Amino acid sequence: MKRILIIGNAGAGKTTFAGKLADKLALPLVHLDRLYWNGEWAHLSKEEFDAVLQVELEKSEWIMDGNFLRTLSHRLQYCDTVFFLDFSVFTCLCGITCRIIKNYGKSRPDMGGRCVERFDAQKISFYKNVLTFNKKHRKNYDKMLKQASHLNVVVFKNRRQADQYIKKIQDI
Repeated sequence: MKRILIIGNAGAGKTTFAGKLADKLALPLVHLDRLYWNGEWAHLSKEEFDAVLQVELEKSEWIMDGNFLRTLSHRLQYCDTVFFLDFSVFTCLCGITCRIIKNYGKSRPDMGGRCVERFDAQKISFYKNVLTFNKKHRKNYDKMLKQASHLNVVVFKNRRQADQYIKKIQDI
């Protein structure tokens, strides 16, 4: 495991899992949100983001967290392992709510630019995206992962499974 993708619905805990895994494996951590956001909720153009992403993908080792479905098939060509946090919608909604409360009024360290957490109309839309993630995106994710038969794909159905995996690495 030298090039690892961590994917899943918003609020699943991709960033938290990625950080723990990076600590255990001593691999560099790349947050797609940090690459994408460059101002106060302003982001790079598709072309700029793709160029920055490509630089990261060509490195020999990394753990990369984030969805960005538009670039997933491309990222799958570079990785050797995928962790899919396939958690319930309820778990993800709780994760987002906790993240907003914990970071309210601050910009999270995994974000680029100055993206201050707040609860506004934009967040309502974000919650709706979490609610419809499986309906809108699940088939695409499943299809891409099945087509990438060369990859080691690990699916966690809940946080306990993900935490147990991290603990096993620690015990080795």
